[in-house]
Amino acid sequence: MIKPPITRYSKYLRPISAVTDLIVIAFFVILLFDDSNLNKGYFLLYQLTGWLIIALLTKFYDVYRFTKPIAIVSKITKQSLLFFLVVIAFFPISNSAIFKGNITILFFVLTTSFVTLFKFLLFYYLKKYRIHTGSNYRNVIIIGYTEEALRLKALFENKIEFGYRFSGYFSDKKDADAIIGKVTDIKKFVIENEVNEIYCSLKELSNEQLKGLIEFADENHKNIKFIPDSKEIFSKNLKIDYYDFFPVLSLKQTRLDEPIIKLLKRIFDIVFSLIVIIGLLSWLVPLLAILIKLESKGPVFFKQGRPGINENEFNCYKFRSMKTNNDSEIETIKNDPRVTKLGRIMRKTSLDETPQFLNVLIGDMSVVGPRPHLWSQNKIYGNKIKKYMNRHYVKPGITGLAQVSGFRGSIEKDIDMINRIKLDVFYIENWSFLLDLKIIFQTVVNICKGEEKAF
Repeated sequence: MIKPPITRYSKYLRPISAVTDLIVIAFFVILLFDDSNLNKGYFLLYQLTGWLIIALLTKFYDVYRFTKPIAIVSKITKQSLLFFLVVIAFFPISNSAIFKGNITILFFVLTTSFVTLFKFLLFYYLKKYRIHTGSNYRNVIIIGYTEEALRLKALFENKIEFGYRFSGYFSDKKDADAIIGKVTDIKKFVIENEVNEIYCSLKELSNEQLKGLIEFADENHKNIKFIPDSKEIFSKNLKIDYYDFFPVLSLKQTRLDEPIIKLLKRIFDIVFSLIVIIGLLSWLVPLLAILIKLESKGPVFFKQGRPGINENEFNCYKFRSMKTNNDSEIETIKNDPRVTKLGRIMRKTSLDETPQFLNVLIGDMSVVGPRPHLWSQNKIYGNKIKKYMNRHYVKPGITGLAQVSGFRGSIEKDIDMINRIKLDVFYIENWSFLLDLKIIFQTVVNICKGEEKAF
């Protein structure tokens, strides 16, 4: 198993841009709206939430190194107008706030101006930064030696501000000095030379070769994109981007890869975990601590290292439901002699898992996501089941789609793990807030009903 490479710091640019915009909005709300009848706290929360929701719907922060300035202007215009309507909508629904047109228009003009200024400053600063320092770049290769492949290479070299470093061509069908290897050499070259993106001319690859490259890119966290030199490519999983006037197709990322989605999911996790910690764990922890100590010797909490996002280890917390033993990496089986009487009750009702809301609060886990497996399971199934490692693209969850669909408990046959992975991957590729809420609701229903595999 190959752990994913350390990502570039450019992954922080969108969150930084979003936070900057929110600070601008907060600043002008505090500065301009001084009506004594206006609850600034609610008004500010309303504006910030409205801005983020609109940004999510309009994909406001989807600005890339090859995005054209006119596209940025279009995004700002759409975002600002919708936000202005949201600002105005607050006053009719508020019983006490008085609408002041001049103040609201001034607020709109100032926030739009500063957001536009910061967005273009960041956009052009990065372009200049790439040109003058050679940093913030991506290593790329091209599979194929077609006319379109040559044009793409020329674009990489001419548009230095895009920040791409061309490493070479690979081809089985052509013979030229610029070709540095065959298709079979790509995987080794990509790993050894830390290539970030692979551009493919589909005419050069067989279906088997293409399938193998997609799986390789998936497993090693590499971006694979396609040069559209054929009009026969139609897929809902492909999107088209334009580098200047050059079209490039790429596999769509999941919504959970979007910074705004990550931010909103994180906010939900924090709020939900705080509710559970304050409303449940504040009195449940001392109660269960006494009962656990009365029944058997040992700590109240059980702590175990588990693989989290990008296979980074974190300490997963539970209430101790077993007698102290040295076999924590062995799965629990039905009627397991290690499980205490109180432990059976806690496992049946999933109370033993509730300390993981602390993991959620500190950011190691999410409320909903693929359940964190044992390291021993990772070693067994990592290279055995396709897309197994995809589950590490996101934070592990306290509950997940596989668990509420009946695939929890011990793994007796490979098909049990295969079905679990299918549902984990489906969740990652088809995520929505509604799906999260549905899984949480189903988890509560299953706990109330009792689950056969909860032991």
